[in-house]
Amino acid sequence: MTHMRFERASSARGTPADPGSSLEELLASSAKGDEKAFAELYDQTSSRVYGMVLRVLRDPAQAAEVTQDVYLEVWRQSARFDSSRGAVLSWLLMIGHRRAVDRVRSAQSSINRDTRYTVLNTERAYDETSEQVQAGLEAQRVRKVLNDLTEAQREAVSLAYFGGYTHSEVAELLHIPLGTVKTRIRDGLIRMRDALGVPT
Repeated sequence: MTHMRFERASSARGTPADPGSSLEELLASSAKGDEKAFAELYDQTSSRVYGMVLRVLRDPAQAAEVTQDVYLEVWRQSARFDSSRGAVLSWLLMIGHRRAVDRVRSAQSSINRDTRYTVLNTERAYDETSEQVQAGLEAQRVRKVLNDLTEAQREAVSLAYFGGYTHSEVAELLHIPLGTVKTRIRDGLIRMRDALGVPT
């Protein structure tokens, strides 16, 4: 695996982390500045975070960078974790997913800027330009329809179809039953289909 790992510094503060400690205990110790506990937290969770980020980005080098960003954020924000809102691993995966999506959006924005520059500075045949405009309009329609869903439907559909999660993984991330996830996704897709006028 190509993703980074945090080194355990010999001068790390606090007592050595117990390998059997729960993720909640490790995160709590990390919030107090215990670098050994944080290294153990990383060892126990980084492969899952990296794997999820890689599924979104499809690029090992970028996934490694984003995974590093995730754990830097976790180190800074560990004191803000609220165990009543979910498990540590789900929290880490949610941060990873948000970071990965941000990277995709940033890359897409760059591509869009380059595309606009090329369109403005290159003469194109009418049909090619027409197809590009049509594709842009379709993308706008999909985004608008997605925004018209309820927040619950939009979140579930986005995780499943843009984030690449299975229904079970979406249920784990959102802390809701699998049946509820399936219902939200099904209802959301039906609303999108009807709004876009897709024949059944």
